[in-house]
Amino acid sequence: METQAAFNPLIKPFLVVQIGFVMCCTIVGIPLAIIWFLGVGRWWAQHYFDKLECRLTDRALRYKKGILVQVEKTIPLENIQDVTFVEGPILRYFQLSTLKFETAGHSAGQASDMHLTGIMDAHEFRNRILAARDALKHPPARDAATDPHLAALEAIQVKLSEIADLLRAERSAR
Repeated sequence: METQAAFNPLIKPFLVVQIGFVMCCTIVGIPLAIIWFLGVGRWWAQHYFDKLECRLTDRALRYKKGILVQVEKTIPLENIQDVTFVEGPILRYFQLSTLKFETAGHSAGQASDMHLTGIMDAHEFRNRILAARDALKHPPARDAATDPHLAALEAIQVKLSEIADLLRAERSAR
């Protein structure tokens, strides 16, 4: 089972506005922000969007992003403690949301670094992640009628019990 997440194209204008706003917060960044808003930001956002990828397998969640510096994170499902759904007013305006991951064995600063913004149907994808994690932690009970390995082990157990009974009977006959 492998699921590929789809990203909302509205993440592109969100990134342009978000990064442009950060640039405008400094005096040095204001001239850069003008260049950013005149087209460089749209070009960058399109290429960033094209590189976004998120795959959910039965054992891990893999996330890729980046243009110049490419980042790939793989989070084993058994390490995921919780997936938080975040949707603030600016994200809502762009019809986006963020999924944040709390993982086992990491400090709070590292766990907050693991987030996905812009996944379409984020609630459903969150539920798939949690269901895959729970299926991995609690595998379904095996049934001898449908599992040939379990049926063979049960047959071996029956034969071993018969051998043990024969040995006990032989000892008691002596």
